[in-house]
Amino acid sequence: MYSDIKSILQLVSLTTAHGIEEVVLCPGSRNAPIVETFSRCAAVKCHAVTDERSAGFFALGAALRTGRPTAVCCTSGSALLNLYPAVAEAYYQQVPLVVISADRPQAWIGQMDGQTLPQPDVFSSLVKRSVSLPEIRTAEDEWYSNRLINEALLEATHRTCGPVHINVPISEPLFRFTSTELPQERIIRRYTSKDIGELVALMNRYTRRMVICGQATPSDRQYSYMSGEGFVWFSEHIGNTSHPEVIHNFDTALYLLSEEEKRALAPEVIITQSGHIVSKRLKKFLRDNPPHVHLHLSPDGSTPDLFCALSGAVELSAEEFWTLTAAHGGVTPTDYAASWHSLTDTIPSPQASYSELAAVGELMQRIPENSVLHLANSSVVRFAQLYPLKPSVAVQCNRGTSGIEGSLSTAVGYASASPQLNFVAIGDLSFFYDMNALWCGAVTPNLRILLLNNGGGEIFHILPGLRLQQAAHEYIAADHTTSAKGWAEERGFRYMSVTDEGQLHAAMDQFTSPAPCDCPLLMEVFTTKEQDSAILKAYYHQLKHQ
Repeated sequence: MYSDIKSILQLVSLTTAHGIEEVVLCPGSRNAPIVETFSRCAAVKCHAVTDERSAGFFALGAALRTGRPTAVCCTSGSALLNLYPAVAEAYYQQVPLVVISADRPQAWIGQMDGQTLPQPDVFSSLVKRSVSLPEIRTAEDEWYSNRLINEALLEATHRTCGPVHINVPISEPLFRFTSTELPQERIIRRYTSKDIGELVALMNRYTRRMVICGQATPSDRQYSYMSGEGFVWFSEHIGNTSHPEVIHNFDTALYLLSEEEKRALAPEVIITQSGHIVSKRLKKFLRDNPPHVHLHLSPDGSTPDLFCALSGAVELSAEEFWTLTAAHGGVTPTDYAASWHSLTDTIPSPQASYSELAAVGELMQRIPENSVLHLANSSVVRFAQLYPLKPSVAVQCNRGTSGIEGSLSTAVGYASASPQLNFVAIGDLSFFYDMNALWCGAVTPNLRILLLNNGGGEIFHILPGLRLQQAAHEYIAADHTTSAKGWAEERGFRYMSVTDEGQLHAAMDQFTSPAPCDCPLLMEVFTTKEQDSAILKAYYHQLKHQ
């Protein structure tokens, strides 16, 4: 019988799945559930060594002899510190040593309880990866623990070998051994160019295949890597992917689908490439309907598990992957993409009356060819996604952490080094938070700012489930009555104030004119949060009932 502690069952199952065949076991009570489970696992050879310092070097020697990772397991407290010399040697000899330490629950560290010390990251810079597992109580804990174990075991042999540390907090009772078998755990693998044939064969087992292009710089036009008709391709505007077969309005489509329709259209294979994704609906859709295969393309071999279903990291750039895939015959065509296009091609963009949404829509429609569009975070980047965009327009957005700070400063810096017209669509909170961006002397005449001012944070009025009491508006939505007029004019901008639909059309003529201007422009569009929220809801209501 094995321990009934889920994190231990995961650990032993994944340790063997990743090819570890020898484990050195040190005595102790806190690590007894780990020791017992390893000792009953026929897939590993166990060695008993009492002294942890000697055990660490014993495991080091076994790894040196076999060339494969070897694990050493100890109890909590100072026992772990005795492995330090072996860990240091493994680091500098680049030996794949896997240190597994039992630990007391986090709540008891530093509380004068026995055999406790801060064990996570105790080896600091002398290990390639250090993880501390959660004590599993929820499905999210289970996913998180699985991911951490996979990441640590993968890193032991990634590029250069080296030691890794897996810390396992264990609460009492320690000695319940009721599990009759180890679980079949999800294994995350790492693939390289030599595995392309295997990956093509894997993808060809399924017919519903999806590629999701995350955020990418304009210089990386991802559509050049498209591979035949075997996939449906999704990308947001920040992906800078403008091939006509790429679907950009998938977020709206997901809003329209029933749960049954989502299950029918859910992909069996997902390929993700490049960076971040804005759409919360897409993330929820794929987490609720996980694929059989999720491969992430990353030249550095990183393993982000955004949809909780990652099966492999492909250590190649997107260009390399698609070129090699094509060279191996590619994947078989299917009608999966056509199923998505039949839905998304019929979705109209909003035809909104005067509002922030209408202002963004006009800019998206009228922005000159070969311009640069800078999208601030929160509502603006989501509004822009509801409209098509000219293929020649490059898109920039700070989606690394998705904060409001610095959106304007980033655009000003970009425009200062750009020969193109640079348009900024930004909300009032983002603008006023970062208004010192206009203070610097580097603001150039090719900069044009569309400031959407509805007196506070629009995103807080459209988030599902958030109902603000009036007193909370000041603190959460940051309600205000500020205008940018004085600051813009003082900084040398040509300022335009817009308060109705007629003024919006007239100002947009000048704002989007491709003719060079001798000064930067700022168009401030005044609306109300209630008006903006009602118009957005009306658009979605119309879609549902068309």
